Amino acid sequence: MSGEDAPAQQQNAEEQKQPQQETKTPAESPKTESKPDPPPTSASTEAAAAAADADTPAPAAEKAPEEDTFSYRALVLTGYGGYDKVKLQVKKGKPALKSGEVMVRVKMCGLNFADLMARQGLYDRLPSPPVSPGMECSGIIEAVGEDVTDRKVGDKVLVLNRSGLWQEVVVVATTHTFLMPEGMSFEEAAALPVNYITAYMMLFDFGHLRPNQSILVHMAAGGVGIAATQLCKTVNDVTVFGTASASKHEVISQGGVTHPIDYRTRDYVEEIRKISPKGLDIVLDPLGGSDTHKGYNLLKPMGKLISYGAANMLAGQKKNLFAVAKTWYQQFSVHTLSLIQGNRSVCGFHLGYLDSESELIAQAMAVIMDLYKQGKIKPRIDSTYHLEQVGDAMRRMQERHNIGKIILTTEPMKEEEKKEEAKKDEEKKKDDKKKDDKKKEDKKKDEAKKEEKKEEKKKEETKKDDKKPEEKKEEAKKEEN
Repeated sequence: MSGEDAPAQQQNAEEQKQPQQETKTPAESPKTESKPDPPPTSASTEAAAAAADADTPAPAAEKAPEEDTFSYRALVLTGYGGYDKVKLQVKKGKPALKSGEVMVRVKMCGLNFADLMARQGLYDRLPSPPVSPGMECSGIIEAVGEDVTDRKVGDKVLVLNRSGLWQEVVVVATTHTFLMPEGMSFEEAAALPVNYITAYMMLFDFGHLRPNQSILVHMAAGGVGIAATQLCKTVNDVTVFGTASASKHEVISQGGVTHPIDYRTRDYVEEIRKISPKGLDIVLDPLGGSDTHKGYNLLKPMGKLISYGAANMLAGQKKNLFAVAKTWYQQFSVHTLSLIQGNRSVCGFHLGYLDSESELIAQAMAVIMDLYKQGKIKPRIDSTYHLEQVGDAMRRMQERHNIGKIILTTEPMKEEEKKEEAKKDEEKKKDDKKKDDKKKEDKKKDEAKKEEKKEEKKKEETKKDDKKPEEKKEEAKKEEN
């Protein structure tokens, strides 16, 4: 969600589609035939031969074998749509390093809600397909470019970039890397940048969170939700309202949510009003739509609503973030007077648009790293998937089954795991086919029932029509009598 693109990471569409080449071994040199010794040459002949050799250009330096054989796997968004649009491909050729850049061998990658939106074409900060998504990762520096003095080969780092990090090898500017503290795992490092920087800047740069304040955290069991809750605990006596499904309440309560609310069975506005009639000091809104208006109306005087996402769009109409922001602004502009009289503020935050603000990001990250070292924050890992399982990972997040961060590991799946995965896929296809067949069968039955009802209705109408002449005769007889 942040950082400049690293063009060296991205291969063109043709390169992405090519399979990995086999390393060919040179054929055995043919045996030379034995020939009679040549006649002795004179001094003048030798001199002429030497001159000829001097004029002959030296053969060009051969390309380093490593550049020909270097390859790495990468997840590539091939087009907009479903989970199958993100494919695992092999890229060939060692990425070139520019001045101020480092090459990182990636160990773990973070999955974010923005990646789901990008897959559906709803995230404008990702370049057009084909492109490798991924905004955060962790790994080990394998090479450094010129003028790099603050990083060295072997350093363990976490990386923040606008895109292109779902790969085994990435090249980024050193300003997009941060040294991992002692004791931090690669999973934790990949889980930290996007969620914690987002939560920190919203709470402290925009929200100015202070003791004895109250805050609403939507999607409190997600990556940003857990990060925000942990950061709230670093300030005394902050009351945290958190929305999540009932099955996640125990976890988020242990993590610091004061009042968990099941948004599926309860009206969170009513629940908050019961406990805090005056309202809230801060609302973190990743949802958009009607929930933004509800959040705004929950604010106390001098309260702040911070909008940082549009999760409702995944289940509803598709618009890009600019269109959403424009509509949202127009709606609030109509009520400018009430906004002023209410003494409430509305902010928007998007980490992806802080590309040029490396100092701001570095300052926030420095504080976050210190809090981690002090044991005050710690990313919660929900699950880890192989790159081959990215579809399952994205589905888990989109269906909101995760509690904490979903991680992708670059470690290849073992053959046994691949076989198991293939079996699961086959079983899933069979189940899906059964469901589709059942839907078709049910549809046929419904249509058959409708046809039967139509036929019955026609028969009833026909009977009525047949009875009408008889009824007329009866009426005529009655009139005669």
